[in-house]
Amino acid sequence: MTRVYLVRHGRAAAGWDTDPDPGLDALGVQQAADMTAMLAPLGPLAVVASPLRRCQETAAPLATAWGTLVRTEPAVAEIPSPEGVPMSARVDWLRAALDETWEALGHPYPAFRDSVIAAVCALPSDTVVCSHFVAINAVIGAAMGDDRLVIRSVDNCSITIVDVVRDGDDVSLQLVEGGHEADTLIR
Repeated sequence: MTRVYLVRHGRAAAGWDTDPDPGLDALGVQQAADMTAMLAPLGPLAVVASPLRRCQETAAPLATAWGTLVRTEPAVAEIPSPEGVPMSARVDWLRAALDETWEALGHPYPAFRDSVIAAVCALPSDTVVCSHFVAINAVIGAAMGDDRLVIRSVDNCSITIVDVVRDGDDVSLQLVEGGHEADTLIR
C-alpha cells in the first residue's frame, strides 16, 4: 500500500482567465508554509508537483524542510481548457465544466482524468503530490466510483489522503481523508 497526500496548491496570484501560469500570492505563500508545518513530521517523503508555478511554489517549502527535490509530473497538472477558448473565456468554460461528468464532458477529458489517476496509482512510495482542484477531484472520484468532475470543493492547501492498494495486478484507490472544503473561488 502506498499513501498519497494530495495537496491543492496555495492561492494563486492571478485568475485562470488572466494568467496561464501564476505563482502564489501572499496568502498562498502562508498556506504553503502552514501545510509544510502540518506534513513535515511525516517525512521525508517523495514530493511530486504539477509543472505549474503555483504547485511548484506550494511544494518547495516542504521539499526544503525534508532536504529533497520536487519531482515535476505533468500528468497531475490542471485540466486544460479546450483549444480555441480564449484566455478571457476560460473561467466561464471551467464553471460550466465543473457541473459535468467526465464522460459528458467528452474527449479528451476522460483521458486527462485517467492519466491523473494512473500517475497517482504508479507512485512507488508514500508521496506528497501538489496538484489542482480538478485533478484532485479526479482521484477522489476514482476512489469513490463517482464520475463527476467535482466531488469535494477542496480548499487551497487542503490535504486529501488516499491509499493506493495493490492486490496482484489489481490497483485501487481508497479515500482515507477528504481535504478541508471551502467555497472555492474560481477566478
